[in-house]
Amino acid sequence: MSHLASLMATAEQNSGGSALFTFGFMGLIGLAMYFLMIRPQRKRLRAQQELQQAITVDDEVITNSGLYGFVTAMDGDIVWLEIAENVEIRISRNALLRRVNPAEETAGGEPTEPASPASE
Repeated sequence: MSHLASLMATAEQNSGGSALFTFGFMGLIGLAMYFLMIRPQRKRLRAQQELQQAITVDDEVITNSGLYGFVTAMDGDIVWLEIAENVEIRISRNALLRRVNPAEETAGGEPTEPASPASE
């Protein structure tokens, strides 16, 4: 019996140290998840909300679905977007992805067509 009691005492001593290590390791995993996943997502969300609030009439924007257009009117959370001449759609402000900066697009010049392979 004495041998069994000594084995149980040894197991209790060993498990106490490993439990503390396990809780510490789980805490480090939680901290890593916060800094690698949650914090960057909150930062992106905050930047997206600031951009959506900064958009004004006559800005060229792109929507989440890829439509380009000019903002013609805003009514609270509703944005009127002109996507073609005399064609306007009504969308939610949350559907705006980003503002298109015409200076950046024209600074690089017109996109060049790929060179055709030389015929032999």
